Amino acid sequence: MQDSLTIIGTIAFIHLLGAMSPGPDFLMSVRNSLTYSRRTGIFTAMGFGLGVAIHVTYCIAGIAVIIAKSLLVFSIVKYMGAAYLLYIGMRSIFAKSAGIDITQEKAKEDISPLNAVRTGFLTNILNPKATLFFLGLFTIVISPGTPRSILVIAGIIMVIDTVLWFSFVAVFLNERHVRSFLERFQSYFNRAFGGLLILLSIRIALSHE
Repeated sequence: MQDSLTIIGTIAFIHLLGAMSPGPDFLMSVRNSLTYSRRTGIFTAMGFGLGVAIHVTYCIAGIAVIIAKSLLVFSIVKYMGAAYLLYIGMRSIFAKSAGIDITQEKAKEDISPLNAVRTGFLTNILNPKATLFFLGLFTIVISPGTPRSILVIAGIIMVIDTVLWFSFVAVFLNERHVRSFLERFQSYFNRAFGGLLILLSIRIALSHE
């Protein structure tokens, strides 16, 4: 039971760090929340969640095949996932401020909830780096004996994490004082998240499991 909780907690924590780091989802969340409305930002978050559900589904199915056929292949993919986490961690640390344009501009006519969900879904599912992220995320924390039910629970938590985090972003960004705050401290957030991902990747690379 404790091992299962550890697996679920580790997957959820790493995924939340990935969701919080700058990327296509974050930029689209900022854009839709500020250009349109808080409601549109929340529906965009739901679209991200649908995209994550697709990634989780094919990763769970694919990982099962990898483990069943070759533990060597599983180990190779595991280290590739650790390397990718190291890569995005380094990028976050050394990235310059993205310069997101969050200046006050005249609000455009709002889009429908369906369009907002579709925008979020396509942004997430068409991001090629998301595939490597989720593949690495699953392979670095599971073992051949991990029950499928544990992975499903972890996947559901990741979908919920995604929707809640980006809904929070949508609500938070509609507070006027937050706009200037993001511009001032964005580089510090990048470095903090990047440092945590690097530490996790090193721990994974040095583990004997």
